[in-house]
Amino acid sequence: MKPEKEKWILLVVLSLIWGSSFILIKKSLEHYNPFEVGALRVLIAGIVLLPYAISKLKLFPKKLLKWLILAAVTGNFIPMFLFPIAETKVSSSIAGIINSMMPIFIIIIGGLIWKFETTKRQLIGVAISFTGTCILTFATGETGGFKLWPILLLLIATLCYAISLTTVKAKLQIIPAKVLSAFVFSIVLILPSFIALIFAGFFKDFSFDKSHFEGLGYVSLLSIFGTGLAMMLNYRLMNISTPLFASTVTLLMPIVAVMWGILDGEKLTGFQFFGGLIIISGLIFLRAKKIKTGPVKNQ
Repeated sequence: MKPEKEKWILLVVLSLIWGSSFILIKKSLEHYNPFEVGALRVLIAGIVLLPYAISKLKLFPKKLLKWLILAAVTGNFIPMFLFPIAETKVSSSIAGIINSMMPIFIIIIGGLIWKFETTKRQLIGVAISFTGTCILTFATGETGGFKLWPILLLLIATLCYAISLTTVKAKLQIIPAKVLSAFVFSIVLILPSFIALIFAGFFKDFSFDKSHFEGLGYVSLLSIFGTGLAMMLNYRLMNISTPLFASTVTLLMPIVAVMWGILDGEKLTGFQFFGGLIIISGLIFLRAKKIKTGPVKNQ
């Protein structure tokens, strides 16, 4: 398949998978605490990918170990805990909308760390989307109250995703997508996630009843599809496109997340809908023209 066609197919598939992740997190939280959900999500993916990682152990890039750890921790560990924690205070729909800020952070991280070129259009798009985030922060939902803390956690998680994506593109692109995903979850994160699960109280609280097994089913779906499979597809997308194009998946994810939220009985207030619309508008604005993501040339 030609890379141009493949990248669009991957974009749509990832949008459907990751857009559904927020409702799975919400359902998982009905059975487990946020730390258990995060740790289980990483651990299950690591166990599933462990046999493949062992078979490819000779390909382990020791000279790139620090970049592998950075990409793993920022993209597949920290956010896995921040999203469930935030979703105890905000709806899955809002979490999906906030996650659409990722292209903004891609531009910022790419410019500051990897010296990707930044255009005036990008900066204007950033300003527009930031305005929308501020509106969402002050919006009141069904439960009312100030939403700064959970929104901040979601923004930090999205920033972590951006750090991971740009690191993969800049330093780890030579590693095949399947191998990279297996290394991330099995070699780097399986032990930390197991330790986190112990401290979260999972083994002390777990009992063989319907509720816990139902929750385990939701987390397993989230882990296998929303984490393991999705990251393989995402790394492949990174190999054949740019970090900014790969992050464009977040433009479609909120649509899927909101649809699932509505089907589950969630309601968006007019104020929240307006804030989300502004975020999407800013992202569409900065993507309206082809954006260069290569290193800035010396003048």
